[in-house]
Amino acid sequence: MDLRVGDVVEMRKNHPCGSSRWEILRTGMDLRLRCLGCGRMVMLPRAKVEKSIKRVLPPEEGIPVT
Repeated sequence: MDLRVGDVVEMRKNHPCGSSRWEILRTGMDLRLRCLGCGRMVMLPRAKVEKSIKRVLPPEEGIPVT
């Protein structure tokens, strides 16, 4: 799967805060993700993240402009 820094992904399961959208902050064997609902950052193995992704959002749907 081609994931890049700055991509926003929608996961299959919601985070406890209720959001299912995450921004990719770092790539490699592990991915650092930031929840767009509450701002929590996690670092997970690439294989686990790739299984959990529902879809990669296009840039216009990604991060809301505030």
